[in-house]
Amino acid sequence: MNAEQIRLIRESFPAIHELSGPVAKLFYGRLFELAPQVRPLFRQDIAVQGRKLMDMLTVLVGNLDRFEEMEPILKAMGQRHAGYGVRPEHYEIVTSALIWSFGIALEGDFTPQLRSAWSAVIEAVGAVMKDGAAELLPR
Repeated sequence: MNAEQIRLIRESFPAIHELSGPVAKLFYGRLFELAPQVRPLFRQDIAVQGRKLMDMLTVLVGNLDRFEEMEPILKAMGQRHAGYGVRPEHYEIVTSALIWSFGIALEGDFTPQLRSAWSAVIEAVGAVMKDGAAELLPR
């Protein structure tokens, strides 16, 4: 992520956060449409899960310029997710569903540059989480 991408993400996040309930519903609906096999991995109420997602995004956006400091937290989250049954190939689907939900929520304000910025941060998060999950594998 570069400085311009961080700026774009930070400028767009208040609108996403304001619509956090609908964004979360859009995201999970799209995720389960794209990958119905992941639905059983979510044992918690989706509304609660959506609040957790938005809480994590809030922390992430607030720390984008110190992303490396977030890495231990993200690795641990990746390890927990692996324990729930999340597999490496699920991350691409999650990215797609999240970007799609942001696009629906922000409509015309979701420019190609903003899409690219959010994709970069979500992919960076996924890469660190996958690294964390991989640390659980026997060597």
